[in-house]
Amino acid sequence: MAIHQANPPVDSLVLYKSRPARVTSVGDKIEIELDAGQSKRVRTKDVELLHPGPLRSLGDLVPQEGELTDAWELLEGSETTLRDLAELAFDDFTPSTAWAVWQRVAEGLAFVGTPSSIQVRSREVVEREQAERAAKQASEADWKAFLERMEAARPADEDAKRLQEVERLALGQIEHSRILEALGHQSSPENAHRALVRVGYWTRNHNPHPLRCGALLEGLELPVADLEDEVERVDLTHLQSYAIDDEGNQDPDDALSLDGDRLWVHVADVAALVEPHGDLEREARARGANLYLPERVVNMLPGAVTERLGLGLQPVSPALSFGLRCDDRGELLEFEVVPSWVRVERLSYDAVDGMLDRSPFAEMLALTDRFRARRTANGASGLALPEVSVRVLDGEVVIRPLPRLRSRELVTDAMLMAGEAAARYCMARDISIPFATQAPPDGTGEAEDLASMFARRRCFKPSRLLLEPEPHSGLGLPVYTRATSPLRRYSDLLVHQQIRATLAGRDPLDAAQVLERVAEADAASVVVRRGERLSNQHWKLVYLRDNPGWKGEGVVVGIEDRKAVLLIPRLALETRVRFRDPVALNQRLRIALNEVDLPDLTASFRVVG
Repeated sequence: MAIHQANPPVDSLVLYKSRPARVTSVGDKIEIELDAGQSKRVRTKDVELLHPGPLRSLGDLVPQEGELTDAWELLEGSETTLRDLAELAFDDFTPSTAWAVWQRVAEGLAFVGTPSSIQVRSREVVEREQAERAAKQASEADWKAFLERMEAARPADEDAKRLQEVERLALGQIEHSRILEALGHQSSPENAHRALVRVGYWTRNHNPHPLRCGALLEGLELPVADLEDEVERVDLTHLQSYAIDDEGNQDPDDALSLDGDRLWVHVADVAALVEPHGDLEREARARGANLYLPERVVNMLPGAVTERLGLGLQPVSPALSFGLRCDDRGELLEFEVVPSWVRVERLSYDAVDGMLDRSPFAEMLALTDRFRARRTANGASGLALPEVSVRVLDGEVVIRPLPRLRSRELVTDAMLMAGEAAARYCMARDISIPFATQAPPDGTGEAEDLASMFARRRCFKPSRLLLEPEPHSGLGLPVYTRATSPLRRYSDLLVHQQIRATLAGRDPLDAAQVLERVAEADAASVVVRRGERLSNQHWKLVYLRDNPGWKGEGVVVGIEDRKAVLLIPRLALETRVRFRDPVALNQRLRIALNEVDLPDLTASFRVVG
C-alpha cells in the first residue's frame, strides 16, 4: 500500500512539525487534530503521511513492544521504508507501529531519513554518534552544575579556568561573556567585576583598573650593565647635596646643592646605563613611565638601575648636574650641564620645611622664589586644589592630605629651572628633544577660591610634547623640557640620552627618531596616567566602603540643575548631591556617605545638618 498520496485520507496518521496528527477532513485545506486536542487547518505540503489509517484517536497511539534494535542490526548499512521497518520490527504496520518507528527515526541515531526512504546507519557511525551525544550530555550537565555553583557563590577548584572568560570581560579584553549572560546579567566590565567578587575569584578590594587600561604590571627583569663612563665626571662630592622627597620614596632621582650663588640640580645619570639602542630603552619606551599605584609601584626600568643610580642610595652617585644662576628677576643668567659625582643625603619635605630659615635651604628658597615670581608674572597657574596621598599599607587604605609646603615649592621650582636650562641647552646646540608645551587656557581671570579654581582648571589645554620649542603657559615658561625624572619618565630619559651623546662627542638621535620614540612613549604614558587616576579613585572608594558611617565636609564648586558639585578636600574627591535649599559657590556643606558601588567606581552622599 502506498503511503504517499496527494491528499492524505480522513483518519490517517500524519506528521505535522515533528508532532503526530490525525486528519479529520479534507478540502481546499486539510483539517487535522493535534495531540493536545486542538484543530488546525493546514496545506497538504505542511504534513507528511505516516499511515493511511484508520486512526480514530491519537490516544490509540500506544507504546509498542518490538525488535527495532534487531531490525537495525539486520539492515545495517542499507535503506528501507517506514512500512517495511515497522513490519520487520513489530510484525505489523499499524498507526501505532508506524509512529513507534518514526520516533526512532526522529532520534537520528540508528535510523535517519524520510518515511519513504530510511537510511540504516552503520555500527561505526552509530557508536560515534552515541559517544558524541554522551559527551554533549555530560558537557551540558557540567555546564548546568557550574551555573548552579555560580548562583550559589560556591565555585569549585575546577571552575577557575572557566572564570577566566568573565575576568577577560572584567578587564575589557572581550565584549561578551556566555557565563555572565547565562546567569542573567548583561555583559559589562562592571557586572563581570561584581560576579568575580561574589564567587571569590577576585577579592572584594581587587583593583582591575591598571590592567583594564592596558598597563603593564610585570616587573622588568633585564640584565643591567656595569657603569662604564665615556665622559669625564666633575667631582661635586664636596657639596652638601639633598634629595628631598615624600617620606618612603623609593626612587630618588634628583637632589639639590648650593655653591655660592649657584644652585645645582643633580639628576640620576640614567642614560649612563640605559643607552639609546637596546632592550632596556625599548622596554622603558613601551612603558612610558613608572606606574604609581596605591598598592604597589611598577617601574619602567629594572630595580637594579634605581639601586645603582638613585641619589643617596649609594655613598657616592653618578649624576647629570645642572648648574644654575639667575638674576634678581628670576631669569636664568647662566647654566651648565656636567656629568658628575655627588654625595647625597636624603630628607623629607616635612623635615626640610622646618629648616627653611637655615642655610643652605634659606638661600635655595630665595633663588627659587625669584624664579617663581617670574613665572607667576608670566601667567603661571596658581591653582591650589586639594591633593591627597592614597596608599595601601598592610591591606589598609591610608589617605593623607598633602599640605602645600614651602619645601615642596622649593623643589618644584628648582626642577623647573633645570627643565628650562635643559631646553635652552639643547636649543643652543640644535639637539632634538621633546619640548613640553601648553597653549594658554581659554578665558582669563584670577582663581582665588575653590570654586573659581575648579572652574579655571577646566579651561586649561592639555600639555603636549613637541620637537619645536613653544611656551608652556601653565608653568609660565618660554621653553621647557622634562629632564629631572629619568628613573620615572621616559621623556626625561630621552632628553638625558640626547644631552649625554653630545657631551660624549657622539651624534644624538635625529628629529625623526626622537618623534617616533616620543609618540610611542606618550601613548604608553596616557595608559599609565589613566590607570593611576582610576586606581586612586578605586582605593578612595574602598576606604569609604570600609567606613560606612563616614561624614565630612564638601565645598560647593559648581551647581547643575538641582545638584551641587562638591569637592571633598579630605579625600580630594568630586561628587554631586541633590539639595532642597539654595546653595552658593564655596559654601561648605556637611555630608554623609550613602553607598559605594566599587565596580561602578561611584559613591553617593547626602547633605546632613
